[in-house]
Amino acid sequence: MSGQVIEGPALTVVLAALADAAVLETTLLHLRAQTVRDRIELVVVTPSRERLGPLPTAMDALHGCRVIEAPAATSVAQANAAGVRVASAPVVAFVEDHSFPDRGWAEALVRAHEDDWVAVGPVVVNANPGTILSWADFLIGFGRWMEPTPAGPQPFLPGHNCSYKRSALLAFGDELESVLEVETVLHLHLAAAGGGLYLEPAARVAHTNFSRWRPSLHVRFHSGRAFAATLRDGWHRPRRVVFALASPLIPLVRFARCVAQMTRPGRAARIRWSVLPALAFSLLVDGAGQVAGHVAGPGDSEKRLAAYEFRRIDEITSSDRRAIAALTATLRSSEG
Repeated sequence: MSGQVIEGPALTVVLAALADAAVLETTLLHLRAQTVRDRIELVVVTPSRERLGPLPTAMDALHGCRVIEAPAATSVAQANAAGVRVASAPVVAFVEDHSFPDRGWAEALVRAHEDDWVAVGPVVVNANPGTILSWADFLIGFGRWMEPTPAGPQPFLPGHNCSYKRSALLAFGDELESVLEVETVLHLHLAAAGGGLYLEPAARVAHTNFSRWRPSLHVRFHSGRAFAATLRDGWHRPRRVVFALASPLIPLVRFARCVAQMTRPGRAARIRWSVLPALAFSLLVDGAGQVAGHVAGPGDSEKRLAAYEFRRIDEITSSDRRAIAALTATLRSSEG
């Protein structure tokens, strides 16, 4: 024997796949283009390998690639939790079938995790910036971390696109699925336990946002409801009542924050002011969801949200779909 030691992966990337494999192609091509792809383990989590079908591109350039079945998984959180439990690397990163990491993303995350940060997140850019609604959706979901944002500690990081020390996630045990449902709440738990959260601008992700009204407003309401219901878990009734009464003010506060975020240096030229009416209406719908969550709990919001987290390609405009198809074709040809 040569005595050569084969090192394990530095990063496990978990990709929840509750739809067909074809929709994963653009994300897979971005992962295959990573500068440290030989240090990445990819875990694709699906309820059924048969329903998923074969991956649309070979991933043999990575350290390893596994497709695992989690038959009970009906949400991103459940699939991500299953991926965390089988991961081989000390750091786990989540990606989505509609988020596309830059070539240096994995390398930057691995480097940042050499410090004691329990979670490291990327800066986020709008992958489909052609519509006002996409910008409104983007500002609500990712305005805090949009480019440019300096490196440094953060109280929260981008959900579904974050990386963690695997040991910190496993410490939640059977509650892991629950805390992953709303990652903002997970970040509150991690911070309360003394864990540091860090934003790394060298890790950059392009996120595809809703650009059709119906799915966007459905998601805004149900995400607001799920967040409020998760946040109030364990609270006494008086505190729940206070937050329910204060919930109508939340859209105003968030609107002011979004405007402040879009006007920070280096950002204002990217976003048209005509986004403001769509932004305000979307936040009002989100606020209504939060009132419902505080008063009546989550209902079936988590189930409804899960239906929109996969095949985002179906929930964007035809021009956005053509742009992503062109990006995919460019990635294929650059590897050819």
